[in-house]
Amino acid sequence: MFALPDTPPLDKFALIGACARLPLGIDAARLRAEVDALPETMWETRGGRLGPHDAARAIFLRGYAPAEGRHKPVEDREALACVPYAREIITQRLGADPQRCLLARLPGGAVVPPHSDMGPYFQKTIRIHVPVFTHEKVWMYCDGRVYNMRPGEVWALNNSAEHAVWNADATLSRTHLICDFLPAPGLLDLLARAERGLGAVNAEVETYLQTAQIAD
Repeated sequence: MFALPDTPPLDKFALIGACARLPLGIDAARLRAEVDALPETMWETRGGRLGPHDAARAIFLRGYAPAEGRHKPVEDREALACVPYAREIITQRLGADPQRCLLARLPGGAVVPPHSDMGPYFQKTIRIHVPVFTHEKVWMYCDGRVYNMRPGEVWALNNSAEHAVWNADATLSRTHLICDFLPAPGLLDLLARAERGLGAVNAEVETYLQTAQIAD
């Protein structure tokens, strides 16, 4: 993964904590309609993502997964033209320059086991999650707390901390728009006004995820 040599590492625990909900709303129905209209063939691969993301399907909108080439440029991909509202969100609404962006679908019953994103790129970028389709049995775990992220919301995730996802409904998938950003005044202002402390301790979810990590 490229190192962003002109950008210093971030203290994400100070900036975000674990997960923080930004004071920014999006048109959930419009975003979902765009994503639902994508051909199902686009969801046939992991988009080059490996390791803890084996269970998920992905469509890259900008950039490439590290496994596809760590030195490939971060540029718009073909799929971005198919989702103009998603493009508006990542290029205009967050107040910062987007880096790697993707749509990630986690099938019913699947888990992204606990892991931390390491390396210079992850140390220097801010990870944003925008739920596209989700439900009450999707659990985002980060740094010992569990969160429910809902459509219409925009969240910052501290991906330097241990984090994981459990889609506990066997029949319903979960799809998020996930994008990394370089820090900039607009995004830093949103983070300064974000809601923190929204997670809860959930021993059942944490135990299940830790078991999934051991099994993996």
